[in-house]
Amino acid sequence: MVFRYYSNALSQASRSVASAIMIVGLLLIGFGVLIAALPQFFAYLAAGVFFVAGLGCGITAIKIFWAQSRIDRAAAQDEPPVCRENVRIHTYHSDEL
Repeated sequence: MVFRYYSNALSQASRSVASAIMIVGLLLIGFGVLIAALPQFFAYLAAGVFFVAGLGCGITAIKIFWAQSRIDRAAAQDEPPVCRENVRIHTYHSDEL
């Protein structure tokens, strides 16, 4: 008599995970072979990816600096009041309960 502590669905899920890992492994091996065969092409490809990523970071930083300068200019024009009127401060003391 055989006792199974897992269902058929769990067995199918583990086989699916194993096949996905196998496919990823084979793809990685294929990319490794391509990089070894065509190193010049992949060097240019990597340089292009880094250039585009750097350009994106620079544009994002410029946008943030620009937004921050707009916020600073808006804050300088609208000077907030030093104090507020009709403000009550509520304090809580545990011995009042």
